Amino acid sequence: MSITRRVFVRNSALAVVGTTAVPSFLTRAAFGSVEAGARPKRLIVIFQRGAADGLNIVVPHGEPQYYAMRPSINIPRKAVIDLDGFFGLHPSMASFEPLFRERHLAVVHAAGSPDPTRSHFDAQDYMESGTPGVKATEDGWLNRSLHGIPDQRSTPFRALALSPSMPRILSGAGPAVALNNINDFTVGGRSPKLSPVATAFEAMYDHSTDSVLHSTGEETFDAVKMLKAANPAKYKPAAGADYPKGRFGDSLRQLAQLIKANLGVQVAFADIGGWDHHVNEGSTQGQIANVLREFSQALSAFWIDLGDLGEDTVVVTMSEFGRTARENGNRGTDHGHANVMFVLGGRVKGGHVYGRWPGLDQSQLYEGRDLAVTTDFRQVLGEAVSRHMGNHELGKVFPGFEGQEKFLKLLI
Repeated sequence: MSITRRVFVRNSALAVVGTTAVPSFLTRAAFGSVEAGARPKRLIVIFQRGAADGLNIVVPHGEPQYYAMRPSINIPRKAVIDLDGFFGLHPSMASFEPLFRERHLAVVHAAGSPDPTRSHFDAQDYMESGTPGVKATEDGWLNRSLHGIPDQRSTPFRALALSPSMPRILSGAGPAVALNNINDFTVGGRSPKLSPVATAFEAMYDHSTDSVLHSTGEETFDAVKMLKAANPAKYKPAAGADYPKGRFGDSLRQLAQLIKANLGVQVAFADIGGWDHHVNEGSTQGQIANVLREFSQALSAFWIDLGDLGEDTVVVTMSEFGRTARENGNRGTDHGHANVMFVLGGRVKGGHVYGRWPGLDQSQLYEGRDLAVTTDFRQVLGEAVSRHMGNHELGKVFPGFEGQEKFLKLLI
């Protein structure tokens, strides 16, 4: 068995990726506290897989063409949660309104990738690699961003995905873990109390002669010990943090737990599917309303749960592309172009809808059918990486992007 660049533990709760020379956390201060006076920054990236309909998420209710092109799936003006007289939130996102009013939440409309693909697979790959149109990129932009971010402490949880396997965005040379469910690893060291998943993993590396796999196995059980110390079975979210049922709510609840347990999380990733609404998308009720309720309630609960730690946290959401401006014959929408992004955090200059609105008149549509992209998604991500996380080498994080320093000034 030869493993040279990364190790995946498939079909398990924990996966580890990194270089072949992974130092032992047993010889490092993994359990130490952050240096006095230092306030570590965190960047959380949320992917809405399936191409979310940005026009029904942040509704341009002041745009007459919006209602003309969507006779059966538009969000009526009387139902929209108005933000600024022109844009408003879908009514299922009521939990976002106080975040916007309190200026913790910003909106970036008409944002997305400049690549014209309408393929889910290619578009997601481009946004996770950070190199639109380039399929040869081996690693993800969030992994690359680690190289220029000061490592506050030595911990296996520095880069974390709430996922059953390592996502594209965190693949690369920087060590990262993919954690599906922390409760699968409520273990008591390397003992008969190991969960079945952990026991299987222990056997895999104990009987391997591959030094890389064996070393990575030791690192994994260091992570397991840290989870044990976090006591996940007894975790109680903060008052008012009402996570919705489902995978996404569970992921953000566990992420909040790991952050609050002082395990050294600096970058993290989670995703939520269910956005590909070609048929019966719905309006104030239906498919999009249901997934938006889960999405917004989970993020709002996460923000409440973080408490003061939210001051040093920035959350950015994105989707591979938007939907067509017109509804189709099945009361749904097809693959489009520009979309909407949310930015949430203590350093965010919220309470504002950013980006240049291109309009929905026929002459203003991209290829005569879609909302046009006026803000490259890398401008938003680049500002979070540079101004919040402190990695100013954006040319390495987003190679080939000439507009990486054209910030929208979303952050304080």
